[in-house]
Amino acid sequence: MTVPMLGRIYRGYPIAVVVFLSTGLSVGMTQYSFGEFAGPLKEEFGWTQTQLNLSLAFSFISGILAPFVGNLSDRIGIRPVMFISLLLIASGFLLRPLITELWHWYLFSSLVYAGFPGATIMPVGKMVGLWFPKTRGRVMGAVVAGNNFGGITMPPLAAAIIASLSWEMAYLTFGLIMAALGAVALFVIVEDENKIESEMNRTGRGDLAQIARAASQAGITVREALMNRNFWLVMIGLVAATFTYQGVLTQLRQHFEESGFTPAVATTAISVIAGMGIGSKLAFGRASENITARIATIISVSLQAIGVFIIAQVDAAPLMWVGIFVFGLGFGGLGALIVLIVQEAFGMKEFGGIMGLMQVGMIASGTGAPLVAGAVHDSTGSFDSSFMLVVGIFVIGIVALVLARPVKVEDPDATESKTTLSKPAN
Repeated sequence: MTVPMLGRIYRGYPIAVVVFLSTGLSVGMTQYSFGEFAGPLKEEFGWTQTQLNLSLAFSFISGILAPFVGNLSDRIGIRPVMFISLLLIASGFLLRPLITELWHWYLFSSLVYAGFPGATIMPVGKMVGLWFPKTRGRVMGAVVAGNNFGGITMPPLAAAIIASLSWEMAYLTFGLIMAALGAVALFVIVEDENKIESEMNRTGRGDLAQIARAASQAGITVREALMNRNFWLVMIGLVAATFTYQGVLTQLRQHFEESGFTPAVATTAISVIAGMGIGSKLAFGRASENITARIATIISVSLQAIGVFIIAQVDAAPLMWVGIFVFGLGFGGLGALIVLIVQEAFGMKEFGGIMGLMQVGMIASGTGAPLVAGAVHDSTGSFDSSFMLVVGIFVIGIVALVLARPVKVEDPDATESKTTLSKPAN
């Protein structure tokens, strides 16, 4: 049965909304809301903060599974992969009220992280690239802003349910929401090229149909990417760029307090960075359509490097806020650019598999970054040196991205070649 009003809407829009919610709620419920449950769990089970926080390290499961999930999405499609992934996350939440032992907490956390690759970056890349081939930059920015949406909405929801009912009911609510979203995704997500072309023609977007079909088949294989220097240059660039997530962002509050700022100021600074993320994602996503995702990523990482340098060097409030603004601008935009640069560099042909490999490096970077930052802090007595180390890593990433030069690859469905960052090795 077709709803008349919905029948006139371009199907790409509800698909974008589903992907927006999938990535946003996954991150919002798992990471942003983590602190809301920490107190009740410690009170009920007597666990330490260290024991609870250890579950965050289970994000490595996402890195291990990402290449396999990506390859699977290339072979059987993103719709079943996304459905199963959302059910895994839902199961991890629905089972948590049954916890009686610490290992239960770790097991159910593992289920959640196992669902992450197929519920976040994979559907974002696939769906936006297929349904919005000419405007994927600006749409990608809007969809990835779902992370900010989840960060804004999920912690208050969790806090309200915990305060009025219990932490068990909060997790049950999260689980039911994700299960429902999985069911919606099963019916809404469409990736068949013929159906996409038909929908574009139906809604007066016939000029996009050929572009979308060609884009879905253009690019190189995983095997070809691994033999190409540009894959490793982009990998180095993204690994360096994502080092900031755990190497800087998680340490900022403590750094500000050690520098003499009040806890309120430190909290405000973090909030400013989070708030800037929405506008920055939209701005950099749109910019990528005009100056390429590679150039936009270089600018994003450069802004982060400058911002971190300022933060590490100054203790005065006015300059600190300048550093926060510059860092936040670059940091927010990176969320949209990670997927865009991989699509631009290697095409959509085997995007899932290539993106999965990229995620291995990025997750490894995020896992090691806080350990490095902590070790440098303990040896020097401040975060200044660790932040300067991050600046140096940023510079390496910038150089790698600069060296990843555009070349020509043949589009299988077009007579003219298409410019990307890579081509098969000779």
